Amino acid sequence: MFQEKIYSQKMDKTFEVFTKELSSLRTGRANANMLDLVKVDVYGQKMPINQLGSITTPEARMINIQVWDLNNVNLIDSAIKKSELGLNPQIDGQLIRLPIPDLSEERRNEMKKMIKSMGEKCKISIRNIRREANDELKKMLKSKEISEDDEKKFEKIIQTSTDNHIKQIDDKVISKEKEIMTV
Repeated sequence: MFQEKIYSQKMDKTFEVFTKELSSLRTGRANANMLDLVKVDVYGQKMPINQLGSITTPEARMINIQVWDLNNVNLIDSAIKKSELGLNPQIDGQLIRLPIPDLSEERRNEMKKMIKSMGEKCKISIRNIRREANDELKKMLKSKEISEDDEKKFEKIIQTSTDNHIKQIDDKVISKEKEIMTV
């Protein structure tokens, strides 16, 4: 029997990943999630910063990283500088301070474009999942596992799920753009 739930769950997962990527974008307000995508080459592997120290946001425009191993301070510093966050770390012993500068108008517009393109990529993934589901339905119809009526019914269900997820993505993109444009 056709399992439409599997495809709906795949779409949910795709949306979760998109949401996580969005939360790592710099919006002018300190947010520990901004560092999620920064990986540090340490102990022979790439590790996220939150596995190398405690991340706190003591103020609206400051992130502090209390590094557990003094040897990793410079590695974390260079990983942050190489990232696209545009942050300038200040080292104080095992504490790294990340002041979050205000976003310039130009940077805000760049961010809007990035958000739109991330949203587009997510929509493409959702549509690919829909196509995968429809292909399975066609195979099942061909091998007489389901009737044409069932195929149409399941196609409708998948299309509804696709539409809902695309609307969620659009809403998320709009709200993130508003957040970035708010000075």
